[in-house]
Amino acid sequence: MHSYSVGIIGLGKIAHDQHLPAIAGDAGFTLAAITSQRGLTAGGVPTFRTPAEMYAAIPDLQTVAVCTPPQVRHATAREALAAGKHVMLEKPPAMTMAELADLTAFAKSQGRVLFATWHSRFNAAVEAARQRLAGKTVTRMTITWREDVRHWHPGQTWIWQAGGFGVFDPGINALSIATRIMPTPLFVTGADLEFPENCEAPIAARLTFASLAPGALTADFDWRQTGPQTWDIDIETAEGDRMRLESGGSKLFVDGALSVEAPSTEYEQIYERFHALLEAGESEVDDAPLRLVADAFLVGRRIATDPFIERLPQS
Repeated sequence: MHSYSVGIIGLGKIAHDQHLPAIAGDAGFTLAAITSQRGLTAGGVPTFRTPAEMYAAIPDLQTVAVCTPPQVRHATAREALAAGKHVMLEKPPAMTMAELADLTAFAKSQGRVLFATWHSRFNAAVEAARQRLAGKTVTRMTITWREDVRHWHPGQTWIWQAGGFGVFDPGINALSIATRIMPTPLFVTGADLEFPENCEAPIAARLTFASLAPGALTADFDWRQTGPQTWDIDIETAEGDRMRLESGGSKLFVDGALSVEAPSTEYEQIYERFHALLEAGESEVDDAPLRLVADAFLVGRRIATDPFIERLPQS
């Protein structure tokens, strides 16, 4: 197997928790360098403050994984493509639809592979659900995606800034699953977006959708849930199917009985897919989840809610 050198750009929580272990366990990639504005190190490889410094020091670097906040992802990815690197994008792949379209076109013009990752799609139950729903008519879909932002994003102020996505940072994972398994396209018809008074991005969102057939299609995203976290999608079809995806797509229940359960290997599979794309010289960019988020902001109704305080006072 051919092994590709990879540099990680942005050594934040997701890079530490997922990318570094996935690369370490994949014979198809060798970690060659890190870019960290804070000068963080990992894996015993050189750390550079900027991608330009990394490219100058390691001109034969083949690929990069862009793990920066979305506000700077477009410029970072474009610089990498211009330097002749193949690029993997963390989700969301860009801050706007126009940025993603530009990256797609630029990667093609440079003859480079661009891979926009949607890690939740790589859970085994997601593909099983897609196959079961193929050719059927969905009459009800209820997405419930509630988690504790203080646990998953401690101290990450960028998520509350304009372009940081707020609760859509996890919510787009649910949308990536929905757009993968639904047999017909989804269209956002309404959105209530709750913005903390001191933030530029929402902490909660309630969406309604339409599809090509009538149905009750909704999503409930909330970042204020403590205790057990909820990442579920319930679906019913006109043909009588009753399905439930739980735990972010790692479990599938059919008519109340567990049908599929598998350990999460999302990022291991992402790197396997990236390797296959590199070997084939093909890009993979699906903008459907990002498009739904953009549409939610277009049609959304802004609702003010309590300020977000990073640390709650001790009782």
